[in-house]
Amino acid sequence: MTRTRVVVTGLGTTSPVGGDAPSTWEALVAGRSGVRHLTEPWAEELAVKIAAPALVDPTDILERVKARRLDRSSQLAMVAAMEAWADSGLDVAQAAGDLDGDRVGVAMASGIGGVNTLLSNYDTLKEKGPRRVSPLAVPMLMPNGPAANISLYVGARAAVNTPVSACASGNEAISLAVDQIRLGRADVVVAGGTEAAIHPLPMAAFSNMMALSKNAGDPTTVSRPWDTGRDGFVLGEGAGVLVLESEAHARARGARIYAEVLGAGITADSHDIAQPDPAGRGGSRAIKRALLESDISPSDIVHVNAHATSTPQGDIAEGLMLHSTLGSHVDSVVVTSTKSMTGHLLGGAGALEAVATVLALHHRKAPPTINLDHQDPAVHLDIATSPRDLPAGDIAALNNSFGFGGANVAVIFASA
Repeated sequence: MTRTRVVVTGLGTTSPVGGDAPSTWEALVAGRSGVRHLTEPWAEELAVKIAAPALVDPTDILERVKARRLDRSSQLAMVAAMEAWADSGLDVAQAAGDLDGDRVGVAMASGIGGVNTLLSNYDTLKEKGPRRVSPLAVPMLMPNGPAANISLYVGARAAVNTPVSACASGNEAISLAVDQIRLGRADVVVAGGTEAAIHPLPMAAFSNMMALSKNAGDPTTVSRPWDTGRDGFVLGEGAGVLVLESEAHARARGARIYAEVLGAGITADSHDIAQPDPAGRGGSRAIKRALLESDISPSDIVHVNAHATSTPQGDIAEGLMLHSTLGSHVDSVVVTSTKSMTGHLLGGAGALEAVATVLALHHRKAPPTINLDHQDPAVHLDIATSPRDLPAGDIAALNNSFGFGGANVAVIFASA
């Protein structure tokens, strides 16, 4: 049986380096960092006082009343989804009544969910009593809040899902969306991930578990994947959204196609709740499954947007994965970690990086990894430190995501 082909027809982001997909892409190619010092009073007592907040406040874009009814994670998701929906042209079809909502789905991930709403309402409970807790607290803090609000915006009446698999969540949402289309349950799925966890509690927790960088230098130089001086990740926030369609549906309406989603692989390490398998075996199996599902060989991969968070163990493990799965061809693959500029968006990371991967194929250009001054000798990869042109013809790229709990998700995209 012929497998349904799934294509990308719309892109949207709001990130630490740009308020939309074009500005984010321009900043990534230019190698601009979104990491900065936190000047908010609540950050004064924290051991780590840097992060990568969204460059554009979502409340500057959303209607005031709407924004007040959404947790910041949902606000960021809505901004990115609105852009992607308009970019796909489906907003016009929806307005004209030419879109069947029964065939539209959403898969929007979050690693933590509405942590700002949860903690602020708990503070209200303690300080002012239970009668002052917001009646909207639960729909605002629930992890599926972003997916639910996007579904209302696009009129989605097919499945509306929220994968929660830590830092692999955004990539898993894309895989789930592809499955929904291939199983015939939807023609269109709005897919992605969001996170807004720059709050004292998550930052203190990550810091105390030695996950965040404690580098006190220029904040723009702190996120340094694969560099010998790396000592942890930088917490970022934002959202990435892709509109996925069956190729038949997209071509029937004359849509512009950015790329094709070939396949995905999902595995678990069963190793440790926080640390990756040092040999990278779980991630390797995910990449191999993605290659198998995509029906391509390692030699078809020309670019990897790596998970590479700037942690000592994780960066080495991912290098081992790429060698294990791509073999000798790995030397011909351009590898990038855009987290060097955006920090780590947790549940939104895979989705933002999927947008970057699609745009790399679309523009035939891989963005750089910044702050790589001394490459770790244990990492034998061709890491781009300046923008690199990608070859002509039919090419494919790999987007990796790994998360706490041992979650591994690899997604492969191909040029349109």
